[in-house]
Amino acid sequence: MKDMQKTLGVRRLKSDQDIVTLVERRLPTRTLDGLRRAGLRDEEIYSLVVPRRTLAHRRARREPLSREESDRVVRVARIAAMAERVFGDRERAWRWLRAAKRQLHGRSPLQLLATEAGAHLIEELLYRIDDGMAA
Repeated sequence: MKDMQKTLGVRRLKSDQDIVTLVERRLPTRTLDGLRRAGLRDEEIYSLVVPRRTLAHRRARREPLSREESDRVVRVARIAAMAERVFGDRERAWRWLRAAKRQLHGRSPLQLLATEAGAHLIEELLYRIDDGMAA
């Protein structure tokens, strides 16, 4: 939780319920800066979280991200934090997340984070790697 807390720029995340509350209340657009600092590139933010024009619109109107966009931010932050824990290094984690995998039919783990079902698949793969069963 502390890794996600730092990435999202929030103070206290004690439980999954706190994360649900964050998403329901809608995250501010500045939360995306935390994803950038954690290693996500702008183009990845635009494809996984919120399109560039929509983000510009939200910032101009000082609107928070939608619930769906907030949920995507949390999803990416959760998987990035997990990958960093598994690989023990931020750069190694991002290299793994961006590399195409045969078991993912030539897609990268990061590409699969566009959906919750894909994120679940990547979580399972990270659990197996952590347990020494897959690479």
